[in-house]
Amino acid sequence: MSDSSPLPPARLRPEAELARAALSTPLLSRAARLARWAGPGTRVDAGGALVEEQLPAAADLLGLTGDDAAAYASEAWRIAVDAGLVEIVDEAAGTVRAGEGLARLTGSPRDVLQVWLAALETVIADAAVPDLDDLVDALEEGGEVDFTSLDWNPEADAEFLDGVLGNLYLLTAGADGSGEDPVPLPALAASMLVPDGMGEPTNDVLEQVSDAMMRLDDQFRALEPSGLVAYRPVDEALMADADEEPAAPVDETDVSRYGMVRLTPLGVYGLRARLLEAGFEAPAVGALVDKGADALLDGTARFGRTAARAETEQWLGRREPLAAARELLAAARGADPDAPLRRLRCQQALSLLDAEAEPALREVLDDPELGGLARVWLSERGAADVPAPSQEMVFWLTVDTLAAQLKAEGNSAELRDLAEGLAAQHSGFFAAAWRVDHPATAEVLDAMGRLHPDKKVAKEARKAAFKARSQQGG
Repeated sequence: MSDSSPLPPARLRPEAELARAALSTPLLSRAARLARWAGPGTRVDAGGALVEEQLPAAADLLGLTGDDAAAYASEAWRIAVDAGLVEIVDEAAGTVRAGEGLARLTGSPRDVLQVWLAALETVIADAAVPDLDDLVDALEEGGEVDFTSLDWNPEADAEFLDGVLGNLYLLTAGADGSGEDPVPLPALAASMLVPDGMGEPTNDVLEQVSDAMMRLDDQFRALEPSGLVAYRPVDEALMADADEEPAAPVDETDVSRYGMVRLTPLGVYGLRARLLEAGFEAPAVGALVDKGADALLDGTARFGRTAARAETEQWLGRREPLAAARELLAAARGADPDAPLRRLRCQQALSLLDAEAEPALREVLDDPELGGLARVWLSERGAADVPAPSQEMVFWLTVDTLAAQLKAEGNSAELRDLAEGLAAQHSGFFAAAWRVDHPATAEVLDAMGRLHPDKKVAKEARKAAFKARSQQGG
């Protein structure tokens, strides 16, 4: 991802709800319990880890059993230290005390979330590290890790995981829908490794994707206790030896067997915070409610339809309908390249208002830029005495609408359908359209020439674009 362009807007849950979710995660709840358990007799080693003889008591406190109980308890303690729930009093003596972060867990929701974010950084950093057994095997006599034998590049692996999480954010948080559909692990791995424009991946690329899936399976298993993701692991049967018979019949077409992952609402919040910290523009729905209509129309121009509607509904909820309509209409004026899309967003916002806004629409009936959309709004609501638009206004509004679609979606299928419909319904469309006094007339006609499947009609559109450009002195 590039940090030069904004990401799709995320829809965040209320901070109080997110803070409750953070407190209930195994990551934070275990660390907090250990921090409250620690006392004058608690001892840590030179690295701040619990001394080995205290790990059984810590594991017992957390209700952990089995061969990995001590390791999980040690991890929870390290999270407590890294998140500021515990601090080292005397390194030489190995004594500790409660840290400032522990008090913040009973503070405001934002305080809780800040502590969780600090803990999350540790977990994400740990997830990028290879299996501990591999590290032990790679230790040289001097205690240094032989990275060449391990085939591990710490910086590259951390960047890869960051990239995967960024793509997951795009696919989950930025989805123009519920954002709750899980992403198949193969698709997520492929999004990082399959080059753009590659039709059929090569065997080498497919092998890389397979290796990445196995690595991501381990990483998402490690990340799930943090509350960042909801994860369905890769089916163990897929990792069995080829000559072994499966324990039960399996559905070879079931993609979920290869792992499924999605961000939780808490995860959306956490990754957005990380992206903002890294310099990305990562908007959130609701950020524009206290700004003017100009900011709303410009901001939602980059949003998907669902997010734009959600943002607009919140903005309208803070204002009286008539005043909101007047402010929106005033902000929609202009001849700059972004103006058509502003007017489209204005029209969509006005569609959410009831009859209380009618006076504002009647006030702009004679406005050359707004009169057309005002007539549409009034007619859709069955208003009386709506003057018929002139042919000039109809064509201007048509060009403006097409320019907005072109700005929003480029050469989309929807724009192609509009071009086909206009050319089919109006035999003299291009003869009249090139005369329209709109800054985007030539650009719109060029687009219709590119998109129309009928070569004869496409040629007519290009000729009209040439005339429009000549008329405008271009």
